[in-house]
Amino acid sequence: MAGEFRRLSGFYRPYLPWMYLSMGLLVVTTALGLVYPYLLKLIVNRVIVGHAYGELPWLIAAILAAALVKGVFNFGQQYTGQVFGSRTAYDLRSALYHKLNRQTFSWYDEIHTGDLMSRLTADLDAFRMFLAFGINNLVNLGLIVGFSMAMMWWMNGWLALVMLCLMPVLGFAGVFFDRRLHKAFRRIRQSLGTLNSGVQETIMGIRTVKSFAREDFEIDKFTHRNDDYFDSNMSASNIWKWFFPVVGIIGNLGIVLILLVGGWLVMHQRMELGDLVAFLSILWYILWPLSELGFYLNNWTQARAAGGRLLEVLEAPVGITTPTAAQRPPMRGHVCLEHVHVDYGENRVLEDINLEVAPGETVALLGLTGSGKSTLVNLLPRFYDVSSGRVLVDGKDVRQWDLEALRRNVAVVFQEPFLFSTTIFSNIAYGRPDATLEEVRRAARMAAAAEFIEQLPDGYATVVGERGLGLSGGQKQRIALARALLQNPSILILDDATSAVDMETEYQIQQALQEVMRGRTTWIIAHRISTLKRADKILVIDRGRIVERGTHQELLARQGLYRRIFDMQFRDYDTHLAAVAGGRAPQKGGHHV
Repeated sequence: MAGEFRRLSGFYRPYLPWMYLSMGLLVVTTALGLVYPYLLKLIVNRVIVGHAYGELPWLIAAILAAALVKGVFNFGQQYTGQVFGSRTAYDLRSALYHKLNRQTFSWYDEIHTGDLMSRLTADLDAFRMFLAFGINNLVNLGLIVGFSMAMMWWMNGWLALVMLCLMPVLGFAGVFFDRRLHKAFRRIRQSLGTLNSGVQETIMGIRTVKSFAREDFEIDKFTHRNDDYFDSNMSASNIWKWFFPVVGIIGNLGIVLILLVGGWLVMHQRMELGDLVAFLSILWYILWPLSELGFYLNNWTQARAAGGRLLEVLEAPVGITTPTAAQRPPMRGHVCLEHVHVDYGENRVLEDINLEVAPGETVALLGLTGSGKSTLVNLLPRFYDVSSGRVLVDGKDVRQWDLEALRRNVAVVFQEPFLFSTTIFSNIAYGRPDATLEEVRRAARMAAAAEFIEQLPDGYATVVGERGLGLSGGQKQRIALARALLQNPSILILDDATSAVDMETEYQIQQALQEVMRGRTTWIIAHRISTLKRADKILVIDRGRIVERGTHQELLARQGLYRRIFDMQFRDYDTHLAAVAGGRAPQKGGHHV
């Protein structure tokens, strides 16, 4: 058996009794199929040649009875095969979904969603179809050839020898085409995954596509990928176009040889006519499934290619896991970073970060885009691991913490919040599904979200559209903030969590957070100095290094990067104040902070 099936055997091994039962029923079904040539032989020899017309009704009844029994066994064989394939696919689908939920951020950074969905749907179904029907088809072909050759040998050894000489030729043709088809179908699967990725990406970014009038560009990109998928299918078709003529030639050659040898034997009275007719019937009984050999090979090669793509997901290492004897103590929120370095591939994102944050302190991070701010805070819940150095929480390396316990105590509000297609209540209570309505309302009030939620027609029972459609960016951010606050974490991370709200709403959220952040270690990433100036510590990060640290007033006095960013942000504000005052610009250093 191919390596892909051997490596996936753990999923179908528990259900092998169903496959064995299906095979047993298949043996009976195949054997009953050979009753027809034998009855046909009796009809020709006894009724047509021997004129024993009285036996005809009994022979016809025997044919009908064999058909009925064969139908019953065939139903059982199809059903048990379907159970075998479907139960295996169920476990495989569950394992894939479990693996996806355990994978790291870095793994998702490198994979396309559309290609992943193609593996979980089209590839999984191709594998299931082969287990449910493809294996039986191949075994059935082998049984038909084996039973038929035995019956042929019993009827006439010389004719059986003729057919036996053709079998290796057919086998060689099958192996020859299978090797080429496997590569072709793997390319088809990969092309389909790329095509699906492009479609999924365009649908998710349709507003951006339309806002930049790039519909034609996206259509051209899709056409290119569609052409590649078409070419992949045509490559496989070009192999198929040779398979069927080759099998047809070999099969017709067998018929000609049987007629020549069998006709000579009948003419010389070494074989009865009925035996020759039965022999030809058996030959057609063999040739019909052999003509479908291409279809069976198609299923086989597609299942192998699909299995390989599924294994790429199942066998992908999970870089971040809960260690043996993991720590689960209550978390106070004391954070210490010691000589932390983080590399993404060959790029160094953070370099020699050293920092200590006491429980209950508020730390703010400021820096240009791409400076490493988000990477730094993502180390606390172990979304990523350090390349070297240590991240300690309450004196213990985060790699020693139980992963679930760590992340339940470290809540993150991302810059681009994600909402599920369910009610607002369920979105806020996602981290605490046992929360009461009053607890959810309290979290919403702290996040300055209660007012707009209660104005909705169904309030907290309002169903949010896909990816939060129907809500503004600021509303989605406030719901995400309420979700984090409801979890009551020891460490709260706000990754530019108020970037999509207006100044007035941001002020309301900041006022509400003053109470929330008391006694809780809080990390704030923001581009507005007004958001972070009250922090106990402000870190200015540039190119992966902490270049400045201190309080708001201390950093202003240093005339460094923080002061330059401050001046840029408040320059337009001062100009506005000057215009309001009648054109007299404020003096240098006259910022009100």
